[in-house]
Amino acid sequence: MNRLTDSALDLRDRLDGVGHWLAPLGLRLILAWEFWEAGIEKLRGENWFGGIQSQFPFPLNIVPADLSWTMATWAELLGALALLFGLGTRFFAFSLFVLTVVATAAVHWPAEWNSLGELWQGYAIRDTGHGNFKLPLLFALMLLPLILHGPGRLSLDALIVRMLGHRSEQPGGGALGWGLVLLVSGLPLLMLLPAVGLAAVVLGLALLIAHRFARA
Repeated sequence: MNRLTDSALDLRDRLDGVGHWLAPLGLRLILAWEFWEAGIEKLRGENWFGGIQSQFPFPLNIVPADLSWTMATWAELLGALALLFGLGTRFFAFSLFVLTVVATAAVHWPAEWNSLGELWQGYAIRDTGHGNFKLPLLFALMLLPLILHGPGRLSLDALIVRMLGHRSEQPGGGALGWGLVLLVSGLPLLMLLPAVGLAAVVLGLALLIAHRFARA
């Protein structure tokens, strides 16, 4: 029995080792392709943000449509390249996450919903009157591992870290880590689910304050 357990644990460790190289790479490549396509389409197409500017969450609804279009276009293009090469991955993955949440709020989120069951009807590719946030939700969830775990070892970020001679101890998140994650994820969520976003922001701030006093 011990031999079987040891073999299973050894296999797990080996798969984990390979996963640090390949698992994030798959996410990076498919997301880079999707955001590059979206950016190229905007770069070559006509600006249609003017027709939906009032649907953007504040303060983007008061930003000129031409500026919003340019910002979205280059965020997608530069973000796609960053994901492809794994450079500044966490920053660009979070930027694309925010961009995806804004797009969901402005274009894909249902105008009205009274229950979670009614909201979930919008989890679809085509809009049948209940929104169509399936694809942006999938993209947002695919970006989360890159924000939290980084681009993996097959990336320029990892190469830079190795060149600098830094070794990570893989510490637990603690109050500081959880507080930051809840705070920065809660702010975009305010656009879609205000109560959930507000709760995340408040809890994040509470954890950061607790961490600050614990160190005092």
